[in-house]
Amino acid sequence: MSELCAIIPVYNHPSTITQTVRSVRQQGFPVLLVDDGSESACADILKALAEADPQVYLKRLPQNGGKGAAVKAGLLWAEAQGFRHALQIDADGQHNPEEIPGLVSLSGEYPDAIISGMPEYDDSVPLLRYYARYLTHVWVWISTLSLEIHDSMCGFRVYPVGAACQLIRTQRLGDRMDYDIEVLVKWFWQGGRVVQTKAQVRYSQDGISHFRGFEDNWLITKMHTRLFFGMLRRLPRLLLRGGSPRRMPQ
Repeated sequence: MSELCAIIPVYNHPSTITQTVRSVRQQGFPVLLVDDGSESACADILKALAEADPQVYLKRLPQNGGKGAAVKAGLLWAEAQGFRHALQIDADGQHNPEEIPGLVSLSGEYPDAIISGMPEYDDSVPLLRYYARYLTHVWVWISTLSLEIHDSMCGFRVYPVGAACQLIRTQRLGDRMDYDIEVLVKWFWQGGRVVQTKAQVRYSQDGISHFRGFEDNWLITKMHTRLFFGMLRRLPRLLLRGGSPRRMPQ
């Protein structure tokens, strides 16, 4: 068995998921599709993908719980199956599968770190979303007293499975769009390393976005508030750790 699997959280992306799975499988890695309560049009495609390839697995969640809930379920599955590392990649084609070997290589170099993409956008990115990300970047830098996490919102990353699952079991982590941010901050708080590398990100032509404007912004606001006060409780330890960024791989 490969030591690394790919986890793809899926919620109603019928037009892009087949190509995403095909691209990941071409890299030679087994794939877990976590169906986060998709409608029948997408659910049927996921079932067909799993039936056609013995290295494509399907885990169905009983109802839509959010991206974070799907990724956490996938990581716990990966741990139960004995995988040491797990790649997280979006179902909608935003991430370039040709960059997977680069993330995997860094994971080999830094096996105990979370390896995370740092987005490089093309002209398809919505400008409001692009600039709004910087507000989260600033709050993450405040919450960690560090610039080590250059970008906390990219869902293209590799986790050391055992340590990530331990974090899932012991820490409160968001179930929706707040998850990607919160898991990196709390990983950092526990002394974990985050290694980031540039990654191409493009917004898919199907135009499907599951970011819920008011609800997810409110969740992220509450999360940043919790993280700020969590930082205050950890202030002496974070100051001792130091705030200078580590070398970012190119």
